[in-house]
Amino acid sequence: MTDQKPYRPNVGIALFNADGRVLIGHRFKGDGPEIILPGLDWQMPQGGVDEGENLRDAAMRELWEETSVRNADYLGETDWLTYDFPPYDGPQTHRLAKFRGQRQKWFALRFTGNEDEIDPLTPRNNQPAEFDAWRWERLSRVADLVVPFRRDVYRAVALHFAHLGS
Repeated sequence: MTDQKPYRPNVGIALFNADGRVLIGHRFKGDGPEIILPGLDWQMPQGGVDEGENLRDAAMRELWEETSVRNADYLGETDWLTYDFPPYDGPQTHRLAKFRGQRQKWFALRFTGNEDEIDPLTPRNNQPAEFDAWRWERLSRVADLVVPFRRDVYRAVALHFAHLGS
């Protein structure tokens, strides 16, 4: 039955600082099928694409909603990547329950602002905060910090953007 569900259109953001590290946020709660596991609760910003929304615009909106960052320059993007959600037996009314997983296009951006701009705790666009902390990390290490169902995508992103990082 899960195989019959569509993938949710989604964008992910690898935000690089001047030292070639990416911004990751610490997820403090699960969201339906998007579970977190203790010790595997870090990820890069990502989020859904609104109907008819330009993908680069979606990436910038999601980056702002989750981190408050507005100052970033476009560096590149991946092809579409997918991951499946783990089995979910929660309420089928959950906004993500109708999806098999996520179909993502990842964007590499260079952070051009000041670190005091980064604020994951303040809600924006009526979206609840997803992260309670953030840090810079080597892109090659991030796959080891995320939930297992996202690892293959994170490894593909790391390979695709390896030339941009430290």
